[in-house]
Amino acid sequence: MFLAWVMSGWGPRQAPSASRSQAADHAADRRARLLARFDRPVRLVIPAGTRKVRSNDTDYRFRPHAAFAHLTGLGGEHEPDAVLTIDPDEATLYVRPPAGRDTPEFFADASIGEFWVGPRPTLDDIATVTGLRTADLADLRDALAKDVGDDGVQLLVVPHADEAVTALVDEVRGHTDPDGDDKLREAVSELRLVKDAYEIAELRRAVAATIEGFEQVVKALPQAMAHPRGERVVEATFGAHARTEGNAVGYETIAAAGPHATTLHWTDDDGPVRPGDLLLLDAGVEADSLYTADLTRTLPVDGHYSDVQRRVYQAVLDAADAAFAVVRPGARFRDVHDAAMVVLAHRLAGWGLLPVAPEVALDPDQQQHRRWMVHGTSHHLGLDVHDCAQARRDMYLDATLEPGMVFTIEPGLYFQPDDLLVPPEYRGIGVRIEDDVLVTPTGHENLSAALPRTPEAVETWMATLTG
Repeated sequence: MFLAWVMSGWGPRQAPSASRSQAADHAADRRARLLARFDRPVRLVIPAGTRKVRSNDTDYRFRPHAAFAHLTGLGGEHEPDAVLTIDPDEATLYVRPPAGRDTPEFFADASIGEFWVGPRPTLDDIATVTGLRTADLADLRDALAKDVGDDGVQLLVVPHADEAVTALVDEVRGHTDPDGDDKLREAVSELRLVKDAYEIAELRRAVAATIEGFEQVVKALPQAMAHPRGERVVEATFGAHARTEGNAVGYETIAAAGPHATTLHWTDDDGPVRPGDLLLLDAGVEADSLYTADLTRTLPVDGHYSDVQRRVYQAVLDAADAAFAVVRPGARFRDVHDAAMVVLAHRLAGWGLLPVAPEVALDPDQQQHRRWMVHGTSHHLGLDVHDCAQARRDMYLDATLEPGMVFTIEPGLYFQPDDLLVPPEYRGIGVRIEDDVLVTPTGHENLSAALPRTPEAVETWMATLTG
């Protein structure tokens, strides 16, 4: 009686119109290229994933698995629990239908009911947006089982994307197939190593929004300096911009002032921002499509670098420029890191900090300079901030650069406050400069070139924004 009462008495509602996504044709091409990587008939299962619990009965905002977003073109919060299957003849997107006012779930199910989560797209809407055949998620098990067997279709699932779907796949095929599933995991990652035109355009959008966010942070520095937790002011300023102009931040913002800049993954962001210190800001806006930028600048809080800060900053900038200089088709991915390390090793030796000659330090068995530069110089960028991370080594670290690859260049130097192997004036200084680079047919393009990089340009830019 109560549910009948709740479900009755509603006026007509204009459903939002659905239109084909700009990503749909690109996603179709990606699905075809993925399927072509397998020799025998396969049915590939790519789950969107499930909501993740934040606390008790509250969830984090949903973000689909990168492989699902890449192969469907669905970004944003679409579509929890959905599953994409790719067969030799057809791809199908299995989705939970809306729980509208004509269903008891409308009021009774807080996870899918429209009373709780608002209107959800119909299967026809999703088909229009993606260009995919859609079906009710309830039909997934029977669809997975069709023609599966030793002499039939091999069933593979992206591991760890949705444990319930993985268990269903194992039940249907009668066994686990870790080798086959790992091959699919590698394949969906390697498929993203070279970006298509849509992806590059979305990365440009994310970079542009990120640069605007850095500008907002510079304008907020007086407020940050006045607050005991000024790093939180920086983080909040950028985060508000990212949520307003995009989907969210692409990763947890690092707003590291003073000695906190020497901690590589400083995300507590709870310290003060003081005049005379450096602020290392590592942040990126994630576009609604889920493609993210990843930029870092190390800014003088009061607008001017001290002599020693400028010395360290210039060394890092020279290392970044050396890395940029080798980026072209045919170069090796690892050449980018090696070029930056040559500059830093020689600079550290020139300051008297290395216990050996720079040529010795650069030997793979030595690496003394890595005490102050412990991370890699580059990582691929895309739907994940560390994109393509499941690719095989020969396709990533040992790969040859190709047009359409997008990755970061981000050398740094980090002198911990208690590092007794460096002079006192260096202690507590951390500098990183990070840009996003696109490999072009003739060389490269710095996608983030509009964000000032040289110390002089940074100082002028900050004065313009705060003057």
